Amino acid sequence: MVNVSRLYYRASLVLLLLIAGVPIADAHTRTYYIAADEVMWDYAPSYPINAITGEEFTNEQNVFVDGSSADRIGHVYKKAQFVEYKDASFSEVKERTAEWEHLGVLGPAILANVGDTIEVVFKNNTGNPASMHPHGVFYAKDSEGALYDDGTDGSDKDDDAVPPGGMHTYVWEVSKRAGPTKWSKDPVIWLYHSHVDENGRLDETRSTNAGLLGPIIISKKGWRRPNGKLRGFDREFIMVFTVFDENKSYFLDENKAYFAPTADPDDEDFQESNLMHSINGFVYTKIPGLTMQKGEKVRWYVLALGTEVDLHTPHWHGNTLEWGRKRVDVINLLPATQRAMTMRPDNAGTWLYHCHVNDHFEAGMVTTYTVE
Repeated sequence: MVNVSRLYYRASLVLLLLIAGVPIADAHTRTYYIAADEVMWDYAPSYPINAITGEEFTNEQNVFVDGSSADRIGHVYKKAQFVEYKDASFSEVKERTAEWEHLGVLGPAILANVGDTIEVVFKNNTGNPASMHPHGVFYAKDSEGALYDDGTDGSDKDDDAVPPGGMHTYVWEVSKRAGPTKWSKDPVIWLYHSHVDENGRLDETRSTNAGLLGPIIISKKGWRRPNGKLRGFDREFIMVFTVFDENKSYFLDENKAYFAPTADPDDEDFQESNLMHSINGFVYTKIPGLTMQKGEKVRWYVLALGTEVDLHTPHWHGNTLEWGRKRVDVINLLPATQRAMTMRPDNAGTWLYHCHVNDHFEAGMVTTYTVE
């Protein structure tokens, strides 16, 4: 059935783009095939060695990563992850290239220019309802990805909570409001994430703690080439600082039954052990792919997501960055906020990169980056 409201909306957007002087020939439809898959995720793949110190984990650090007893889950959890596939058959995963291997547990980077249309063919391969809700971009009610009483019905509700095994195509238009302002030519970043719980109710807490989140990067018209490369920059890095609260993941019961059958879910020490202070889903880990060359122009995007404890201050050792009209080596983040900065590294070496909140640093929110 033809969705008349969407056709009207698209026609209106084309007219607006023409009025704004955006040549339609420069616009592209960028199609992504993304599934929500269930995975076994290792927060600390170097265990029992702390990759940052090169030594065995201390007793204080083992609170979060040691799963050797039957009352602790440890560093491996069942999670959900947005995974990119090659086509609509969802039969073959699209392998991540080296430039995006640092994304870790995050979903694929959705890349577009102002004037483009993003089309996401979504399949839910998990055992729970899931959705894809975007920030920043323009969407109609059938592509919002959130279930609540919004006065709509019929096909406008199909996007809200895609059932296990179900599929839905989300269409997000990239208008000017999603991209750089007139004062800046540099790309900006947004989040996308699931917005429903295991019962299909409005809830981002349980699905994002389960792992369903990813980034969207929007560039000025013509800056993102069809092959995904960004004009004017040598590299891009996306870093999400968040405390994954596995106590509030909808996989907690399964993880407890498999890894920690004797654990008391109401025990405060057990709950503390399930707070994974991570960068891109890693703790105490040298995240792969964070390597650049001296003198390159590097775009860093940092985001946060979570609760009142997700107040983060990412700090780069060894180099500085340009943020707006300031020069910084520490930036502040609140939950669901994002920052985009440019680094021109002039100091070669392997450097510490971590949250400067003491509790977060001690609990594993630390990695390194390398300038060659």
